[in-house]
Amino acid sequence: MTGLLGSLARDTGADDTIREIGQQPGIWREIDGIVAASRAELDGFLQPLMARDHLRVVLTGAGTSSFAGQVLATTLARRLGRRVDAVSTTDIVADPRGCFAEDLPTLLVSFARSGDSPESVAATELAEQCLSDVRHLVITCNEEGRLAREHSGRTTSYVLLMPPASNDRGFAMTSSFTGMTLAALLALGGAAYAQVTERLARAAERILRDGVFDEGIDALLARAPERIVYLGSGALRGLAAESALKVLELTGGQIVATSDSSLGFRHGPKAVLNERAVVVVYVSNDPYTRQYDLDIIAELRSTMAPGSVIAVEAGDDSTPDEGSWRLTGAGDIEDAALALPAVICAQLIGLKAAVLRGIRPDNPFPSGEVNRVVHGVTLHPLQH
Repeated sequence: MTGLLGSLARDTGADDTIREIGQQPGIWREIDGIVAASRAELDGFLQPLMARDHLRVVLTGAGTSSFAGQVLATTLARRLGRRVDAVSTTDIVADPRGCFAEDLPTLLVSFARSGDSPESVAATELAEQCLSDVRHLVITCNEEGRLAREHSGRTTSYVLLMPPASNDRGFAMTSSFTGMTLAALLALGGAAYAQVTERLARAAERILRDGVFDEGIDALLARAPERIVYLGSGALRGLAAESALKVLELTGGQIVATSDSSLGFRHGPKAVLNERAVVVVYVSNDPYTRQYDLDIIAELRSTMAPGSVIAVEAGDDSTPDEGSWRLTGAGDIEDAALALPAVICAQLIGLKAAVLRGIRPDNPFPSGEVNRVVHGVTLHPLQH
């Protein structure tokens, strides 16, 4: 393995995480084949639903899986021409009547790495309690998980299984996140994404194999940041949230990471900045949206130390070269798809930051206070 991943020493407690970050381009190509092979069955399940008036699509999951929905929601709303909402399973379980206040025909799209988190199945059950007409598209990396087993064979459900290798063994979700996001984009987005997978894989390989961002990541971490802020607009707002979570998880919380939208950051959250903070802004490919990302970059660079504001972008004419990490070959890709290679930046930052601090990324919480698969949740019955 070349690039930053290949430079990390063995016996650092990062073997699973290194492998799972590095396997993403291959996983994406495999998922492209899985969705293509399932196309006829998928269309048979989805097309009658999409033809229905007032269909609501709800994208759900917990933690990283919920951020997949946040990345996809606005893009799929435009593609499908209908209401698409990203609602976490944790919100559904805590307030099902509020999340399903309108009794509309609903397609619940559930993202789950393991499918064994308590909220995963509970959210689907609560949807059925609150709604008179609900169908389920389950996208999961674990054929043996409870979510997959509960919905397999149902006429009202379709289970789309990811490659077994995407069921990440490391603590933090990496290839499972990008794989499930891509699968939903391909399954629901239709022919518009027929050629996108190979371009995304090649963009990722430039990061992983060719190490195009290694020098920038090393320089960022040489600043010994104690706070990292990720910003993004539209679909990239969800990417920013996932990026912050990766740093928190992989460093065992030793680096404080937060996220916001490029416009929202000024409205109070900007108070997190200090002399040990760095900001990473994901620049939108949408010409209108990109203006707001460039505005916040210029504003922050005018007040923060040189090199502490990074722009991750795919275009060639947006910001000066200094402090810009360019995803070449992806300048005309929609932001929801751009998120896949872009998130590798955050994965690598979190991984290397952990190793530099002597944290074992495969298990950054050895005492068990935070777990790979959440447990300890008491599910309370919903009374009518």
